[in-house]
Amino acid sequence: MDKLKIKVILASIRNNRFGDKPANWITALAGEVPEFSVELLDLKNYQLPLFAEGTSPAQVEGAYGKPDVDKWAGKIAEADGFIFITPEYNHGYSSALKNNLDYLYKEWNKKPMAVLSYGGAGGARAVEQLRTVAIELQMVPIRNSVNIINPWMLTEMDGSLKAGVLDPYVKGAQNTLAQLSWWAKVLKEARKK
Repeated sequence: MDKLKIKVILASIRNNRFGDKPANWITALAGEVPEFSVELLDLKNYQLPLFAEGTSPAQVEGAYGKPDVDKWAGKIAEADGFIFITPEYNHGYSSALKNNLDYLYKEWNKKPMAVLSYGGAGGARAVEQLRTVAIELQMVPIRNSVNIINPWMLTEMDGSLKAGVLDPYVKGAQNTLAQLSWWAKVLKEARKK
């Protein structure tokens, strides 16, 4: 079987963000899963204009007609599963992620998604909102998530991670990746039919 193409999507586009740290960490952990081929997609590199299209993406046949959207669609289309890295802003996930989700439809369909979130409550409320939107896009949200609590306590003055602060999250991340792997295999096979 071909390797499962997993896209890790870093949803924070803020300056001095924390998200790149857990994104790099989970990307490395996912890279240790033998059946995965992992690519990190940073939304800073895929900043789309505010969604204001006259046609629903569910009605689009073929290309979307804008080079930046078509580039994003191509990356998402090649994926077998996703890991979203999102902060929790005001009890929800990032607006940049919502915008990039809304631009596409069929490229998300019938693929599993996992979430690594961070915030005061570990980003749990962002995860719940993201799962609801994922279902509407016909993704399959897996049960487990990685929820990093109080990320502002995990960095040094220079912005680097303190040594060992993500160690307590390794087992949960490995369980999440195992679930993602199972669903990605099953859904990849089902999409062939």
